[in-house]
Amino acid sequence: MKIIIAAGTGFLGKNLEQFFTEKGNEVYILTRNPKRKNEIFWDAKSLGDWKESLENADVLINLAGKSVDCRYTDENKLEIFNSRINSTKVLQQAVDNCINKPKVWLNASSATIYTHSEKHLNTEENGIIGDDFSMNICKSWEDEFFKTENKDVRKVALRTSIVLGNNGGAFTKLKMITKLGLGGKQGRGNQNVSWIHIEDFCRAVEFIIDNENLLGKINITAPNPLPNEELMQKLRKEMKIPFGLNAPVWQLEIASIFLGTETELLLKSRNVYPEKLIQNGFEFIYPTVETAFQNLIK
Repeated sequence: MKIIIAAGTGFLGKNLEQFFTEKGNEVYILTRNPKRKNEIFWDAKSLGDWKESLENADVLINLAGKSVDCRYTDENKLEIFNSRINSTKVLQQAVDNCINKPKVWLNASSATIYTHSEKHLNTEENGIIGDDFSMNICKSWEDEFFKTENKDVRKVALRTSIVLGNNGGAFTKLKMITKLGLGGKQGRGNQNVSWIHIEDFCRAVEFIIDNENLLGKINITAPNPLPNEELMQKLRKEMKIPFGLNAPVWQLEIASIFLGTETELLLKSRNVYPEKLIQNGFEFIYPTVETAFQNLIK
């Protein structure tokens, strides 16, 4: 297959590139800073020569968007919004211009679209979507993506949870604080954590590409979310760290200012279930966090 990954130089993009390249596919990366032969310049907001790369592509994957791991200042909020909407909008223009359009277009979204939920398990069918900055970003992003329909282009929004891997993302930080003896519960510790192993993330993307009946909004998350306190306990056990100091909310609020981030990333209860994947026969290699930790820490 010919696969185009827009904004593919981050943690998820690098892993997807390696995963699909090893299977003999041609993978091209759209990036602001092209350094390799398979990288093509784009600015994520205006049409350019890069649009030719979409011609005859089998798959388009868009991962563009400023990281939400920052302080939610007015300036950052605007950039988080614009980077998602503008990149989706300009890719749509490029797809519209193609004679032979990509067969499937996967656009990043987030499991954060669902409201804080300690009891209710959010599937694609019965998920409760709320109304705050993060959720409204996701809603606007998906609205922009789905508002144009192209005949023969199957569209999928990837509502992805926290992705666990050793070469980037949240897991490297979790390991670091656990090594420092700070791997206790964060806040009350009863907030649910939805997660997925990086290998299962790549396999889920491949599964969606291969299954033509999968379209629309799809939860990309392992089937067993668990409370934060339990997650940290299992991580300490696997890393053989005997203790972990708890971090109450007031401490996290102060730390988040110095670290230039928001406590929402740790304290929001994401309780999400991958119903569409499971109903269509996807099998997780790492269905539980224990199996994921054993693989990542060995």
